[in-house]
Amino acid sequence: MRLNNKSVVKIVVLMSLVFFLAGCSSGMFSKKPEGEQTATGQPKSRKTTAVYYDFEDVLIPMELSIVNDRTVVVSTPGFTSGILTLKGRVDRRSLFNFFSNNMQKDNWNVLSQIKSPATTIMVFQKSSRISVINIRDENIFTYVEIGVAPTISGQTGLSESSLTE
Repeated sequence: MRLNNKSVVKIVVLMSLVFFLAGCSSGMFSKKPEGEQTATGQPKSRKTTAVYYDFEDVLIPMELSIVNDRTVVVSTPGFTSGILTLKGRVDRRSLFNFFSNNMQKDNWNVLSQIKSPATTIMVFQKSSRISVINIRDENIFTYVEIGVAPTISGQTGLSESSLTE
């Protein structure tokens, strides 16, 4: 049996169509597993979108990865401080919204927010700590630097006497 070029092309197209339709139908008719539901009846999402790294109360989006050579974190019993540097291909405005929402959820108080065309600086405070988040756009990546440090003697802000000294 001898096949000409037209017959071979028809067979290849037919086989491709069969594989395509088989892939579509298996996805269309498969039953999705039922997961747990929240109190409102909505299914719980099991996909992790953010994690806590070195600072236990500063949530980080999964799209950011740690830049090890620009990160310094010091841990002592009961306290961790330092600068965590991350990078990723994430929109700066979405990072601003992410940190603004999640820092407040983790009981950080907003002290200041500064936005410029290429850099955003956010300053948060807890009773004995300050956190500064610097978000800046560079050529390919967006870089995020998160600094956490203790306040001096547990003070909750700058007083006029500390500014004049």
